[in-house]
Amino acid sequence: MAENLFATFAISGQGMTVQRMRLTATANNIANANTTKGLNGQPYQREVVVVREIPGTPFDDELGSQISLSRTTKEHAPTANPGHYPPDYSVLKAATVRDNSAPRLVYDPAHPDADENGYVHYPNINIVTEMVEMITAQRGFEANTGVIDSAKNIARDSLEI
Repeated sequence: MAENLFATFAISGQGMTVQRMRLTATANNIANANTTKGLNGQPYQREVVVVREIPGTPFDDELGSQISLSRTTKEHAPTANPGHYPPDYSVLKAATVRDNSAPRLVYDPAHPDADENGYVHYPNINIVTEMVEMITAQRGFEANTGVIDSAKNIARDSLEI
């Protein structure tokens, strides 16, 4: 029971970390929505958090064998590999990357950063999209907090038995 409880905490903790990264990236995007020149002289590029699994984990291997149906029976169910794998809770890899989409062009010849045609290059950031990202990250964080609270209550109630 304790191992499963700590696994639940670790997995939800990873989820909360990813949601915090998403909230940070969204806050940076909203703060720099009108930044026409960064340190490199280019418009600010939108930050996006990308989350991927780490390939080669026992779960990844088993999932691949289940999906490919490499060893099917009469009922089309492959035989699973029995045994216990060591707990590895670091199965996610999250990174903040830059969105390389084209900047938004606004015609404003009086702006100091306007090009020779009078267009200002603004970051391609849509505030509505960023607000939706912020709300979904907040809801994801709250969901992971709820999982931790539920696991904590289950552990407490099981100790009272």
